[in-house]
Order: sequence, then structure tokens, then C-alpha cells
Amino acid sequence: MRTRSPHGPHGPSREATTLYDSLSEDSAAGVIRAFSSSFGLSSRLLGEPVRTQVRNVYALVRVADEIVDNTDPGLGVGPRRTMLAWLHDDVRHALEHGYSANLVVHAFARTARGCGIGEDLVDPFFASMGTDLETTEHTPASFERYVYGSAEVIGLMCLRVFLAGDGAAREREYDRLAPGARRLGAAFQKLNFLRDLAEDHDQLGRAYFPGLDVERFCDGDRDRILDDIDADLVAAAAVIPALPSSSRRAVAAAHATFAELGARLRETPAPDIRRTRVRVPDPVKLRLLAGVLLRSDA
Repeated sequence: MRTRSPHGPHGPSREATTLYDSLSEDSAAGVIRAFSSSFGLSSRLLGEPVRTQVRNVYALVRVADEIVDNTDPGLGVGPRRTMLAWLHDDVRHALEHGYSANLVVHAFARTARGCGIGEDLVDPFFASMGTDLETTEHTPASFERYVYGSAEVIGLMCLRVFLAGDGAAREREYDRLAPGARRLGAAFQKLNFLRDLAEDHDQLGRAYFPGLDVERFCDGDRDRILDDIDADLVAAAAVIPALPSSSRRAVAAAHATFAELGARLRETPAPDIRRTRVRVPDPVKLRLLAGVLLRSDA
């Protein structure tokens, strides 16, 4: 049985979950378990159905990441570009028709059609992913475009999910909270660029931060980048209390974890960042989650 979704702009969406639907969402969950321990921990604080829907979004992101970041010397840029184009086309088809033979795409499309995620967010994401196959150094303008497509739109997709049940007030709330969602996505992405500086430069041949000479990376470079990230985190924190209760704690926990990562990076000498990947230990992540649960405003 099919009924028109009360939220999505792309036509009918099934109310009942079929075996294929369930398998697709299990596949998305498996991708998250394999590739993102930090996300998996924070996502446990999401209420259902938001938790499943956010997993469906992030699973697609991870699949696209694996295509562009594949270091197999036998898989050149051309085949990866073709794979990424196929994936993008499959997502577009699934947004229109609600089905895909790719289980992760099928799960994403179910969420997208139900929550109002359209090509206005999907297309910039794939454009940024394609950039990783072509661009090794960024200008300020290309960096801004890249961060928007690779991270800020993911924050906006999640915001669509968070607000999917808010009815007529959804668009007003989306417009009000969207700047904070974008800043949170940008902060997460820049932090990942900073802590993955060595891998991106030495293994993938990429330099994301405009004008940064990775070979001469110094404490001043570190602090300049982290000052920008801190401004993003402050702007994002201001909107977290306005999120629905089903997502507020999980977003606060993710924010706290990345703020902790930023603090640890600031305490790490630049030569060490250049050589090793700084991380937040699991016991610290658990402590941060516990702190969010105990806060009265979370």
C-alpha cells in the first residue's frame, strides 16, 4: 500500500516497511558500524525513527567517501569517477521512484523522500566528492564550495531528518536552524582535515586548507585553523537547544566530542599533528556522553 508522504516533495512513500526496506536499513547500519565508531556512539542518543534515518544518510556519505578515497593502485581516477557518477545517477533515480538495487541508496532514498531531502542538497555533495578526484590544492573559493558540499549539506540533511515530524512549522524552523547546522558540519569537516593532515597529504596527495604549506606546518598554522573552527563550534552550539528532543542530546554529544578533539589538537605540537592522527580516547567519549545526559538543558 502506498500513500503520499506528508513530508517529502518527491511523491509517494510506503508506510509499511517491507523485507527489502528492512534489509536496506540493516545494510546502512552495517556501513556505519564498520566505518564510524564515533558516529555510532553519538547516534545511540537519537530517538527512533531519527536514529535509523540519520544512519541511512551517513551510510551513503561513507560509500561515496570510499569511492573517492580508494588507494588501490589498480583502481585509477577514471574508474572511480565512473563509479561516483553511477552512484549519483542511482540516487537521483531513487529520489524520483523510491527504489534502488543498491541497498544503501534504497535506504537513503526512503529517508530522503520522507524527510524532504532533495537534489538541492544531494547534487552539491556529489560535486564535492568529484572534486576529490580532480583537485589536490584549494583556493579560498574552491575550499568554501568543497566544505559546503562535503559537510554543510550533510548537516542540512540531518536537520531535515530532525524536523521531519514538525508539520507546518518545519520550514520556519529549518530556515532558523540551518545556519547553525551548516556551521556544525563545517567545523567537523575542518577538524577532520586538520587531524588527517598527514594522511591526506602523504597518501592521497591533497592539501585542503588554502595557502597552507603542509611541509612547513607550524603551531601558528594550527592555531589559525583552530580559531576558525572554534568560531564555527560557537555558532553551532547556539542552535542546539532549539533542536527537537529526539535529536538534541546526540547533536550535543557530537559537538562536545569534536570540541574535545579541537582542544587536544591545540595542545599537540604541529610536528606531531603532521606525523600522527590525534583522536579522542573512547573513555573520554563516554565521559562526554555522560556529561550531556546529566545536563538539564540537553
